[in-house]
Amino acid sequence: MESDLFLVAGVIAGVLAVPAFLSAYTDGRSPVAAGVMALIAGAAITYAVTSNPVGYQIEDVPEVFVRVIGRFLN
Repeated sequence: MESDLFLVAGVIAGVLAVPAFLSAYTDGRSPVAAGVMALIAGAAITYAVTSNPVGYQIEDVPEVFVRVIGRFLN
């Protein structure tokens, strides 16, 4: 279950890194914060994939999100 949490956190961090990159690019700033966020996302996803004994498929990601959210709501 820990690997599921890291996968969800990594995907969310990766999605949030995209607007940060775009904002930095349009403002002419260096995308340091977005780069760090993307690095954290990549590390979390890599840890999740390598620590799960059976691995993940792309079609497993929505189910993983539901499991993680359900665990926090219960």
